[in-house]
Formats: sequence, structure tokens, C-alpha cells
Amino acid sequence: MSSVIKLRGKGLSRIINSKVMLSPLAGVTDKVFRKLVRKWAPDSLLFTEMINATSLKEGHGTQKIKQLELEQGPIGVQIFDNRPFAVSEAAKLAEDSGAFLIDINMGCPVKKISKKGGGSALIKDRLLAVELVKRVSKAVKIPVTVKTRLGWDNKEENIEEFLLSLQDSGATMITLHGRTRKEGFSGAADWDMIGRIKEHLEIPVIANGDIKTPEDAFNCLKKTNADGLMIGRGILGSPWKIGEIDYAIKKVKGFKEPNVEEKLLLIIEHLDELIKEKGNHGLLIARKHISWTCKNFQGANNLRNELVRAINVKEVKELINKTIERLKTDQTLLI
Repeated sequence: MSSVIKLRGKGLSRIINSKVMLSPLAGVTDKVFRKLVRKWAPDSLLFTEMINATSLKEGHGTQKIKQLELEQGPIGVQIFDNRPFAVSEAAKLAEDSGAFLIDINMGCPVKKISKKGGGSALIKDRLLAVELVKRVSKAVKIPVTVKTRLGWDNKEENIEEFLLSLQDSGATMITLHGRTRKEGFSGAADWDMIGRIKEHLEIPVIANGDIKTPEDAFNCLKKTNADGLMIGRGILGSPWKIGEIDYAIKKVKGFKEPNVEEKLLLIIEHLDELIKEKGNHGLLIARKHISWTCKNFQGANNLRNELVRAINVKEVKELINKTIERLKTDQTLLI
């Protein structure tokens, strides 16, 4: 099974040397988190957080795309908006900042996004969706891709016809989340439907939804025949997960999930990077990552509660180091 995905841009083609990608996650996939993920996934396509095109065009949110060319490995920029001129101009800014590709969000189910005509609302406004792809494809040389869902409120909305129109308009890859907008993240992702849709498209199709383990990944690829996988919520608290699944798909031996001590030290590393990047606000950001990572070992619940209440970095480090020393008294707890 080839692990290479080839994308054709207007002026630049791209090759992705991994079938496993990191989904754009608002408030999560910032520069610091991507750096952690990259430790285990050198070849994977990672994404910035979703970026509002109008805000970026007006000079806000530029920190999200700052110096992308200095990061290791391919970094895609996902943009949302319903104004073609704003999206195309934001795409050009992202390209100039070193984006590997531009992804247009047509799947976000959040009401404050869809109410303004962006995200999953574009599934309903298909003429506008096509215009967005056309305008962005004309504005940049790098590949333009789309992330969307199986439909708005049901799965019988001629979604294949919609995706074919995006393909014809210049989209070079489609990522499909296996739920409708109405379903949000409830129920099971419909991998079977992704597979049926895949048969209609010539461009690469990436499956998204309910992929949390290597076993999930193999089952999804078998059911969908997708060209790759995108992982979102499964990465929370587990920045090594992209690499773990990539190793499994490539049949590369030697991947080792961090043990408890290494996970706790990873919290400190993440916190230090956040403080360096964002100052004291970094501690507030770190708290949600701590709650996701600090689990599945003896005393995890109590430690997590103490860590998220810690008032400074020193206190966080003291709590973690004391826990590591306690766990070392029983080596079986560090597995």
C-alpha cells in the first residue's frame, strides 16, 4: 500500500509522504502543539487552526500563519468564510507565509460559523462553494483542498454531485467527515458512505471521523478505500497518535507509546513552550491539554484536579515531579 499522496496545484504540485493527517482543531493545533505532534510524525500533513479569512485579511490572526516555512514538515492552512474575495486574499497571504496547501472549510457544524454562511452552510449554498474554490485556485499556485461532511441534515442531498462540482472547480483533494452537519459528532461516522462517494471522484479522498487507534485506521481504510485519514478528536491528549498510526500503516516497527512518566514530562515540555510563545496566558491554554493527557494511571484524577488549579508554572512542575517520584517507587505504574 503506497503511503504517498500526490496533489496537483496550479503552479506547484505537492507530495505527502504519509496517509495520516492532523485535522485543524480550533484552540488546539497551534504552533506549539504541532511541534509536539511532529516529534512522532515527521512526514504527516499537519494543519493550523481554522482561520477566519476576513479577520486575516484585516490583519488579525496573522500569528496563526507566521513563519510556517520555518516549521518542519508540511503545514496546511484551513480558511473559512463565505466571501470569495476575502478567502482568496487570505489564501494568498497564507501561501506567502509558507503554507503547503490551502484547505477551505465546508464542514464546521458550529452554529456561529454556519449562521454566517461559512463552514457546513456551504453544503447548502453550492454555487458559492464552487465560486470559492475557483477563486482560491486562481489566486494561489499551491494545491487547494476542501474539508466537508456527508450532507447538511441528511445523507440524500446529491452529495456526490456537489463534490464532483468542487473537483471540477479546482479542488485537488476532498476530506470527508463521516457525518452530516445535523449529526455534529453524535452517532458513528459512516465509513461505508465515504467509500461509496470515493468511487465517484478522481482526486484523493481523505476519510475523517472516529479514527483513534491503528485498528480503527485499518478498518476505515478497508471500508472506504480512502487515500488517507485525518484525525481530529483522537489526538486530544495524545500528540503521538498521528505517528503511531502512521508507523502502523507503513508497517514500520519500533514505535513506542510514551509511558506515564514520559507523558507527565510531556506536559511540562508543552507548558514551557506555551509560556515561551504566549507568556502567562500559556498556563491557561495548558490546562485543557493537561486534562486530556493526565489520565489512565493511579492517582490521575487527583493530580489532574490539582494541576488545573495550579496558579503558576512552578506549582505545576512541583506536582508533576512529586508524582513521578511516587510512581517510580512502583515501576509497574510507569508502563
